[in-house]
Parts: sequence; C-alpha cells; structure tokens
Amino acid sequence: MTADPLAPLDLAFWNIESPEHPMHLGALGVFAAPSPTAAAHAADLLTARAAAVPGLRMRIRDVWQPRAFGGAVREPDPDFDPLHHVRLHAPAADFQAAAGRLMERPLERGRPPWEAHVVPAAEGASFAVLFKFHHALADGLRALTLAAAVLDPLDLPPPRPRRAEPARARRPGLPDLLRGALSDVGRALDIGASVAVHTLARRSTAALTAWPTGTRRTAGVVLDLDDVHRVRKVVGGTVNDVLIAVVAGALRRWLDERGDGSEGVAPRALIPVSQRRPRTAHPQGNRLSGYLMQLPVHDPDPLGRLGAVRAAMDRNKDAGPGRGAGAVALLADHVPALGHRLGGPLVSQAARLWFDILVTSVPLPSLGLKLGGNPMTEVYPYAPLARGQSLAVAISTYRGNVHFGLVADAEAVWDLDRFARALAEEVETLVTACRC
Repeated sequence: MTADPLAPLDLAFWNIESPEHPMHLGALGVFAAPSPTAAAHAADLLTARAAAVPGLRMRIRDVWQPRAFGGAVREPDPDFDPLHHVRLHAPAADFQAAAGRLMERPLERGRPPWEAHVVPAAEGASFAVLFKFHHALADGLRALTLAAAVLDPLDLPPPRPRRAEPARARRPGLPDLLRGALSDVGRALDIGASVAVHTLARRSTAALTAWPTGTRRTAGVVLDLDDVHRVRKVVGGTVNDVLIAVVAGALRRWLDERGDGSEGVAPRALIPVSQRRPRTAHPQGNRLSGYLMQLPVHDPDPLGRLGAVRAAMDRNKDAGPGRGAGAVALLADHVPALGHRLGGPLVSQAARLWFDILVTSVPLPSLGLKLGGNPMTEVYPYAPLARGQSLAVAISTYRGNVHFGLVADAEAVWDLDRFARALAEEVETLVTACRC
C-alpha cells in the first residue's frame, strides 16, 4: 500500500485534537463467554487477525513538502506490531466505568491510531472489547469495517454484481476549471454565511457546555426496537425521528431533576449525515455534512416534542445536507492543508458556539457478531466529545434493540447514569402517550 493523502475533513480532525479532547470514536462490545479463559483467547485472536488487515497497519504522517505543506498522509507503518494496539486488562466489575477511563486516553499519534482493549468481567460469564479509532483514520462506517475484519467472519450472502463504471469524462479545460473554482467559492460563502447567522443568533445551554477537563465518563442503555416502531407506526415519521425525540425528552427530565430547569430551553443538536456511499468509503475518507436542529426540550408534551422533531427533520431533508449551518463540515474541502494546521485550535474552540450536543447514528449489521465463537450481546457506540461540549449521544440498532452509547465530561456530567435512565423512561412515556 502506498501513501494516501488525508482528505480535507480527515486533516481537520487530525489537527483539532488536543490532549483534553482526543478525536477518537469508540465502540464497546459485550460478549457472552462460558469460559473464564475466553477473554485472553479473544485478545490473542484480535492480535493475530489485526496483522492481516491492511487498514489497521496505516499510520498518519505529517507532510511538509512544498506541494502539500502542512498536510498529512496515511501510509503503512514499517514497524507495525499489533501487540502495541491490542491490550488485555484486569477483570472489571463495571464495563462502562472501565470504558470511560480508556476513552480519556488519546491514541498514540506516531503509530496507527487505533486500539482494542479486552476487559474480562470480574463476575459472570462475559467479557468486553473497547475499540478506539481516530476519526482521521475512520468514521463510523469505516471503523465498523475495520472492527468486523478482526471479529469472526460473517456468513453473508454473495454480493450483487456491480454496475460497469461509466465512461471517463473528458479532461476539463481552463474554462471548466474556472467555473468549478467560482462554484466552490460560492458554495463556501453560502455555507459560511449560514453558519455565521446561526452562530450569532444562538444561545448555549449551560448544562451541556463545559470547560475542558480531559475526563470522560461513559454509560449505555438498551431499549426495545419494537417499542420505537410502535410509536412510529402511530405517529408517523422515521425511527430516527423517534430516537431524537427520546433524547429531547430525556434531556428535559435530566435538566429538571438536576435543578437546571428545562423551561425555555432549546439546545442545539448536531446530527451528522454521511455524504458518501459505503463502497467508496476508504478512498474518499471522511465525507460528512450534518443537520442542525433545536431540540424541543421546553415542550412538556411528549407527542408535541416528537411532532417538533419530525417537522425540523423534514425541513432539514428538504433543504438537503449540503445547505445550512449543519453543512459546516463541508467547508473543510475549501481550506488548504496549512490552513487546517494553523486553524485547528481555533475551530475546536468554536464548537460550543455552534452546537450543544451531538446525536449520531452508527450503522451495524443485522447479523449477530461473534469473537472466538462468543456472541456479542450488546454494543455501545461512542462519539468524540468536542471541546466545549459535555455530552455526546451515539445510537445503534442491533439484534432487535436500540443501544445508546453516552460520552460525557466526567466533571460536568456527574449524573450520566441518571440521563441514561431518562432515555428508557422517555420511551415508556411515548408508548403510553400513543396508547400502543
């Protein structure tokens, strides 16, 4: 494999990282294991399989050559050793507590930026694996592909034949290049103006912002997907609409119980949207836009909150992910490499002015995943926590359940488990309100 220049957004993620706000995403998988030696065997399997996965051998190296001054490339690490990345830990009584401590630690930037931590249960027949991938190496879809490569092989149906590639277009001439450049400038100005207007007009929610402490706490909750479908069938909209409304309702409960109050509060949520197809995930790198919406936390009616979320999401979809303040990530394409390197610290500090909470969905296969023959029973995705934010919510559906993975600043959100319980309570409230 040869050196592969980082896509603009990947380069942005690489440069906005700080020790207090590492830009890695994660996933905690819990596996049922009848044998007490299953965790050690799993660590051995991960080590052996990682050596054969080319994407896991890729490090990120800064580039200071004239043509790409300030940029970076992915390239094979000539000294790659999977033992530096797969680690077997002492037994833990609480997988989430262990995951929180491990999510605090930045990945080593001189090596391929990923880790797999195997944690046996102190009691009971199970073990957990926490995967960590730097966002510059992989987004959620790419991370899933890399993690799946070291789990047991899936019994998948044969792939459908791919369509023939279309004929290559003619090489653009100077007029085409000029029109393209002017179009890019107009596009960047359009997005930038929208971001500026929304940023200046917003008011942050104090309970969801925090000074950087570098501490992390994680929590997870599992909900029945059938309950979500019952609500959706009665009210309409999408499963995603219902899940975002669940987050809004849980925030209302949580703010009221901790004494911050929810009346008049409408925190702004960033909802990432993938802008590329899975088959072209690796060559293109990260390609994200996003929807920005105010969560109707102030509305006391659960069905009213769901209706407001549906309306906001419909407006976002009508406008498309390429427009509006949520599309700010697309501005990365218009910034030169050196601009990412010099402006990274400033961009990271601006996140708290732009949104209050991240709510993201992470795709998972519907088939059951295994490691060493041990079935994965739970999986909690974790999103990076931006500078200035105190809470990020990631959601995955797996084997008939919805798994919420929560990452919080440990000092700002000392009651994260209470927020996790509020998510489950909100689903029950919606089911009751729908009489379903």
